Amino acid sequence: MKQIPLVYWNELARQVILMSSLLGGFSIAITANLLVYKSKHRYTRLILKASTSAASCFLISLFSMTKILMMSTKGYPIEVEDSDWFYPRTMGTLTMFLGIISLTFIIGLSGWTKSKNTGIFTSIIGTITLLVILSMLIS
Repeated sequence: MKQIPLVYWNELARQVILMSSLLGGFSIAITANLLVYKSKHRYTRLILKASTSAASCFLISLFSMTKILMMSTKGYPIEVEDSDWFYPRTMGTLTMFLGIISLTFIIGLSGWTKSKNTGIFTSIIGTITLLVILSMLIS
């Protein structure tokens, strides 16, 4: 397997930190709005759970990638071995994907709080969004 240069890890970590910050903030805003919303609707509760999960995932991803950013920056005071990358890389990647899945779940569920037709539409859009994102990551 080819060794990935530190410069690449550094830039990748910067990009993921930016995305995690924005998407995490968006998820937290959804959560805050739903907490003050007085609905007992089943879908509203599911959206609240999904937005809380997304926010948590993006926060974990943000801090995992911050560790990678620090470790890949020239002048890092601790010697870094190959095994030191495994945990933050795995957690950062896994939680970023879980956060994206949670957000597309929110997109899919959002219309069901209004009507069946809107729910079908948002479910289709959420599914397409997830499939397009996954196709870009796989290729």
